[in-house]
Amino acid sequence: MVFIEELQKLGYAVLVIKQTRSIPFQPEKHPRSVLGWNSTLESIVKGVPLIYRPFQSEWKVNAAYIVSVWETWIQLESEVERGKVKRAVKRLIVDEEGAEMRERAIVLKEKFNASLTSGGSSYLALDEFVKYLKTKVEMLKTIDHIELYGSTLIL
Repeated sequence: MVFIEELQKLGYAVLVIKQTRSIPFQPEKHPRSVLGWNSTLESIVKGVPLIYRPFQSEWKVNAAYIVSVWETWIQLESEVERGKVKRAVKRLIVDEEGAEMRERAIVLKEKFNASLTSGGSSYLALDEFVKYLKTKVEMLKTIDHIELYGSTLIL
């Protein structure tokens, strides 16, 4: 168990399943991910780097940004082969590069958490959004009907 706990400090492993397949699983035992933006945020919240192989859609954009700007992921190119995965794991867990990635991941985690606290950027942005919605709700209270394409909706 100590081995697993130590590994969890070094990285975050997920099982990737294409969305077109439906496979029964127990989330608490076998986390899965489609490696989109939510997985990116999960990695940041946990403060751990990932070994990543983007296949489609925004995955490639996410990977390009995170690998080149945040420098907290190792991206696998082309076909995933045992040797490539082994080298990536070694880079992440054994090499100095991996230690530096883990440090950067922890810094990102701290920044992310700070953004959620009172006065943080995400906190303030959400607060502004809620205020905006409240003004729209108040505006809607003054409207008694809406006409759209010749139909009238009475409120």
